[in-house]
Amino acid sequence: MSGKSSSSAKPKLACEIAADRILAGRVSDNGAMVESCVSQELAPGSVVPDLTENNLRQRESVQRAIRDALSSVGGRSRDVIAVLPDAAVRVVLLDFETLPSKQEEAEGVVRFRLKKSLPFDVEKAKVSYHAQVTEGAIRLVAAVSLSSVVEDYEAAFREAGYSPGVVLPSMLAALGAAPADKPTLVVKVDARTTSIAVLDKGQLLLFRTLENPRGVAITGEQLAEEVYPSVVFFQDTYQLNIDRIFLSGLPEISGAGAALHAQTGAEVRELISASQLGGSLGGAPKWRMAGVVGALLS
Repeated sequence: MSGKSSSSAKPKLACEIAADRILAGRVSDNGAMVESCVSQELAPGSVVPDLTENNLRQRESVQRAIRDALSSVGGRSRDVIAVLPDAAVRVVLLDFETLPSKQEEAEGVVRFRLKKSLPFDVEKAKVSYHAQVTEGAIRLVAAVSLSSVVEDYEAAFREAGYSPGVVLPSMLAALGAAPADKPTLVVKVDARTTSIAVLDKGQLLLFRTLENPRGVAITGEQLAEEVYPSVVFFQDTYQLNIDRIFLSGLPEISGAGAALHAQTGAEVRELISASQLGGSLGGAPKWRMAGVVGALLS
């Protein structure tokens, strides 16, 4: 789903559109930390993330919040990494023995494989994928969303005066903030979904997005219960234990951390650390910044 920015360099700005707010940040010149970030609340119902329906219900207020947030983090550039809600994008892991060398032919094969796993016509979708090659096999991380949904988000950025050169779903963006050298579980909660990923040796091995009607009010025990089947599946499939767990999207992680530690024995920490943020938070809650921080630091 990533596009190309108008310049060859990666954008120094990132902006996430969530169901309840706009979050924006600017990375430092050396790329070591997010030096400025801000949060702009949205009126309820302004954004309703969905795979098949119109997401932006109050376009003008969303555009205004994008403009205000990005202008407040500064910088002259108009190129931005656009981070979309997880509920608006389907992420699928696909295994292949081989793929055609020509991009157009490879994309055709990927689209064919995606047909049965989507609630919409894949021919009306934007598809982006990244190939992970290990031991002669190919595993693709594919992100797919209806073209009309993505284009609506992109138009909101352009109408706010910015160019969305790169477009990512929030959880894939957030993974940029997580180390991946050993079996690592990343859990990100938002107003509508709980996203779960397992990383190891630089590879994404498991990815799931679950409906979460409780939002950030979910208890630690409830979250651990939702996550546990994915942990068991990973352990049974790869014969590995989870070594550490990173949480994002909860204002306080002690309850969830204790429940997940009891299940797995793994150390549990917040995904976003103070060392990744510098300067002014601009009212942005650190626990909500994973998508922006990961997009900028990856």
